[in-house]
Amino acid sequence: MHIPDNFLSPSTCAALGAAMIPAWKNSITKVKKDFKKKKLPLLGVCAAFSFLIMMFNIPLPGGTTGHAVGAVLAAILIGPYAASISITIALLIQALFFGDGGILAFGANCFNMALVMPFSGYFIYKHVSDRFKGNKGRLTAVFAAGYVGVNLAALAAAIEFGIQPLLFKDTAGLPLYCPYGLKVSIPAMMIPHLLIVGVLEGIITLGIYSYINKVSPESMYEGEKIKLKPIYSLIIGLVLISPLGLLASGTAWGEWSTDEIKDILGFIPQGMKNGFNFNAAMADYSLKGTNETLGYVASAAVGLLIIFLLFKLAKKMSRS
Repeated sequence: MHIPDNFLSPSTCAALGAAMIPAWKNSITKVKKDFKKKKLPLLGVCAAFSFLIMMFNIPLPGGTTGHAVGAVLAAILIGPYAASISITIALLIQALFFGDGGILAFGANCFNMALVMPFSGYFIYKHVSDRFKGNKGRLTAVFAAGYVGVNLAALAAAIEFGIQPLLFKDTAGLPLYCPYGLKVSIPAMMIPHLLIVGVLEGIITLGIYSYINKVSPESMYEGEKIKLKPIYSLIIGLVLISPLGLLASGTAWGEWSTDEIKDILGFIPQGMKNGFNFNAAMADYSLKGTNETLGYVASAAVGLLIIFLLFKLAKKMSRS
């Protein structure tokens, strides 16, 4: 679901980035005003979970891949406003250090995964849990929230892809950016998400939620001291098994390289060919001089280190 650079026009990226500015501002204001200091570590924890969850790619029909996001899990644990901040940080680190998602498309990726997904998922969670009381009702709400949230985020991305050839063409009438219209982009994105990725998102959301509720139920309530050791243990475990994400071969739909686009279409759209390029230090979660598996584990560890350092710095700055 990470949109690379040059698949969306600069104006589309600018519009979606501009839409995120008030969303980020409102989220920061809400967190500063309402978020309990004892729960601040959960901001970093949720960013870490999302970062790691997105490293576990699964094969999808048609030779593509997909992954869960963890944005709804964050929204349920810490609220949608705090979740928006956590997911934004995870996406920023992915783009800057690992080339996962574009720099110009950063606002678009945040719009889909740090705005649409956590807020829609949280709404579903609250609606279902309020309607169906008891433990079973709450667990059903958690699964449904993850399923619906990731599908709405995928739909937003599909629309962003699909409007490109309608709005942006060269003088020969060829698409400048993403070459696939809505009739292709929506089913291509939605069918695997509705049938597979959404179920995976629901299962992961439910599984991690249940684990945290068991080992650190204080995390679910305001003002309680949170047991972080068992949560960190799960994070370390996810780092160690992260190479499982390498088992899925193929490229996610809409994340092709220019060479792959040329093989598919027979040409490279001019906006992609002459667009913005950024070389990340650990592109594709790899580390020069190491094998693929070790590079993936190292990338996971480096990403988490950056996440926790950023949140530690933000905590210190908030005190000054």
